[in-house]
Amino acid sequence: MKNKTFSNKPGIGIALLAALVFLTALSGCRKDGAPGAAAPAQEASLLTVQVVQAQTQKWPQTVQANGAIEAWQDIIVSPETGGLRIAELKVDVGAKVKRGDLLARLADDTVRAEMRKQEAAVAQSRASFEQAASNYRRAKAAEGSGALSEQQIEEYRINEATAKATLDAAMAELDSIRLKLSQTRITAVDDGVVASKSGVLGNVVVAGTELYRLIRQGRLEWRPEVDARQLAAIHVGDKASLTLPDGGQAEGAVRLVGPVLSDGTGRATVYVTLSQNSGARRGMFASGSMSLGESEALTLPQQAITRRDGRGYVWLLGKEGRVASRAVETGRSQGDRIEVVTGVGTDDRVVLNGGAFLAEGAKVTLSEDGKTPQRKQP
Repeated sequence: MKNKTFSNKPGIGIALLAALVFLTALSGCRKDGAPGAAAPAQEASLLTVQVVQAQTQKWPQTVQANGAIEAWQDIIVSPETGGLRIAELKVDVGAKVKRGDLLARLADDTVRAEMRKQEAAVAQSRASFEQAASNYRRAKAAEGSGALSEQQIEEYRINEATAKATLDAAMAELDSIRLKLSQTRITAVDDGVVASKSGVLGNVVVAGTELYRLIRQGRLEWRPEVDARQLAAIHVGDKASLTLPDGGQAEGAVRLVGPVLSDGTGRATVYVTLSQNSGARRGMFASGSMSLGESEALTLPQQAITRRDGRGYVWLLGKEGRVASRAVETGRSQGDRIEVVTGVGTDDRVVLNGGAFLAEGAKVTLSEDGKTPQRKQP
């Protein structure tokens, strides 16, 4: 006998139909404003922030610049006479010298021989002059006696004048040789430090050949280059501070402001005299600043500035708690604050934190201590 199988499909269909009717009725009730109706969804705030306002403060005004360190003035040490051998080089690089110190000596044997020869020529010329002068005196005494004609007396006078001129020429030549002898001793014309030595012992020199180069009075100066706008703000006497390549610090003061700008770069040179024993060395390249006094600066905490694509931005809190970005130009910095040159006013509410995570128009929430602080002078 075969077993019979009974289907329950009609029962399942009835249950599904009843559930559908119930849901439809429930939906209709909610549309009519029943207590179970759902409230509209609200946009959630993604970030809690603090806001600040820019403060006006008195800050030191400085000009940043770069430049080489050079000698205040160079002294070129060279012989005034030529054709003589270098017999001595008395100092070396780095030596400190005083005005009049002997730096080098040229061989003077030939010069001394010339001087002795010329001294003899002077003695001979003097004797000739004395004889001619004596003859002229005697002729002059006999002028009224008729023993000598006027022509003979005139000849004696001419002989005396000629002998005098010969003596003068011989003495002048002797003075020249004596001067040449003194020039074999090469001395420092001022105090300084020996920066370089190019003379070679035994060389026969030409007049004007450089033997040494001195840094006059040991004074160095920093020569930064600035543009026209910066140049207008710099004055003689302004203080300067620079960082040396070895990390050391040097101080100085503006000695001279360059009067012209370079045709090629459009920049001018400022001459800053460095203090003695600053640790600076000629040839160094240093970065530094020149202080121009104080000026007002509109400042914000540095963390309020967001950097993007090489520019600075801030986020401003507007109506309905939404933020908007704004480009700013920054200037000086001091401690944890930075100057804002353009882009922000004192009434703007600037987001202090989280700028890197914000998006244009994003809604934010103020933290409990996020009230804008009162603006005050430091």
